[in-house]
Amino acid sequence: MEEEEIVLPIDGMLDLHTFRPDEAASAVEEYLRVCHENGIMEVKIIHGKGKGMLRRTVHSALGKHPLVQSFTLDAGPSGWGATIVLLKNRP
Repeated sequence: MEEEEIVLPIDGMLDLHTFRPDEAASAVEEYLRVCHENGIMEVKIIHGKGKGMLRRTVHSALGKHPLVQSFTLDAGPSGWGATIVLLKNRP
């Protein structure tokens, strides 16, 4: 069975609820690259609260990503169900 490509708006918010857990890290990596190319330097990644497995996967990917300046859990109403990512300035 052929996988269907998911097209997302590039608006600085990535909701991972539409992805399988094994797709999350690559989705985050690609989304951050495209945001950076489009000058979006702050990204909100919604991973949900749950047991924290997806959050750990996301944070692991962020810690290795060359465009990430910093990241922290969202202090807003989504609380620890989302992570705010700051990207490095474009050269």
